[in-house]
Amino acid sequence: MDSLIELCTKSYNSEHWSEESEKAFDELFGSNGGRYSLRAQKDIQFRTPAAKTPFSAIIHESNPTSGGYSGMSFVIFPVEDGPAMIAMGVGTQGLSPDENIIGKPGHSRKINAIVRWLNEQYSGNEPIAWAKKDAVRTDITVPQNVVNAHPKYKNIFDRYGKEIYGFCIANDEVADKALKVFLDFNFEERGYTPLSAAEDEFKEIKSNYFSYLMPTVTQQKIGNLLRQRKYVVLQGPPGTGKTRLANKLLEEDYDNEGMTIQFHPNITYENFIGGLFPTSTGTELGLNFSISRGHLLDAVEQAYQTEENVLLVIDEINRADLAKVLGEAIYGLEPYEDRTIQLPYDFGGEVGQELTFPDNLHILGTMNTADRSIAILDVAIRRRFAFLNMWPQVEVVEEKGNEMTKEAYQKLLSIFINYASEDSFDLMPGHSYFIAHEDVDAATQMQTNLIPLLKEYLSQGYVANFADAIHAYIQEIEQL
Repeated sequence: MDSLIELCTKSYNSEHWSEESEKAFDELFGSNGGRYSLRAQKDIQFRTPAAKTPFSAIIHESNPTSGGYSGMSFVIFPVEDGPAMIAMGVGTQGLSPDENIIGKPGHSRKINAIVRWLNEQYSGNEPIAWAKKDAVRTDITVPQNVVNAHPKYKNIFDRYGKEIYGFCIANDEVADKALKVFLDFNFEERGYTPLSAAEDEFKEIKSNYFSYLMPTVTQQKIGNLLRQRKYVVLQGPPGTGKTRLANKLLEEDYDNEGMTIQFHPNITYENFIGGLFPTSTGTELGLNFSISRGHLLDAVEQAYQTEENVLLVIDEINRADLAKVLGEAIYGLEPYEDRTIQLPYDFGGEVGQELTFPDNLHILGTMNTADRSIAILDVAIRRRFAFLNMWPQVEVVEEKGNEMTKEAYQKLLSIFINYASEDSFDLMPGHSYFIAHEDVDAATQMQTNLIPLLKEYLSQGYVANFADAIHAYIQEIEQL
């Protein structure tokens, strides 16, 4: 690997490029210092042709030994006045025989996660890596703003811009990590993982970029965002701990200053803002009507009465018709601007007949992204809230699961990462389905909680593009 790192970090030398790159690639294989097995070497072909735009590539072994090639390729493009570009690409002759690899949603998903990891950890102020949203779109070239940001590599983009779907500039700071992650990704997609000597490093690198597939949202991050934006929604699949985290925030960060309410289809404007409610007169007349504040105005009044921050937690915020429930109050939900709106009644207290949201009132909603049968928040409401995605956390499963639930989690996670479309990726069941409890059999727990959820996904057609994989997973869990 050292020879390949050195080759990538220095400028192109036409006299020695082919010889040096062939030698460096050959050193990648075998147990005598190599990173991959000799068996993996037999499944690939190495190319370093004399071309106007020079490169060295690893491609599928079934390609002819010269001329255009097809399928997935790991490529190094050298340039004369800087470090090489490390890239993943499609051969100019098309996707075959790797269409089943490149066409998986997980292939594009993982190369994008790799690029985010490299940019965030190693780029400084300027991005050094880029990935196409969909690797199979060879009709789309590298965007002009990306080309403009890397002028030394313009000839490469001009010649292979449509075929490249992920790259990183191999400067000194990142060459080692970029080479290893691109090569590991290339070989793992072909079914080969590094030899045992490099296994720990492979797992560490993979764990690093996997964290960008499902980033962790901490209590501190939510608290900071609430102080900045005031109105926040936590969204994510079931079992990711959204409600638990919101209530913990209310208890620990707000010292229970505030309240938690549950939205449901029968929540109305009168329940949430306020209105006329019947009250007993205690006379022969029976009932009278009086003005009463709803949950939101109660929270506003509480915030007026204290200098401390107050939190209103709205669980399952999208289970009610929020546009109707909020009414005119949506006008005041501006995190960076003070606005006042007239109310239909005088609600007394500091609120009176004018609603102005106090700066110390924060609102935190939770939203289950798996429930497709309920209301979708409209654009006007979405603009007023900041959104954070809550993902299943492997750390929680590792800490609180047992061997059976950990294995079940990894298998299901792998299915979703590799095969789920963008729409269905956020349906991955949360970590709570895989937490082991002392008094509950783990197999029974998954069979009675997790499997019904997955069967509901199947019956509703939510996971239609990988239904066979989910069906096979269900069979496996049911046999435990």
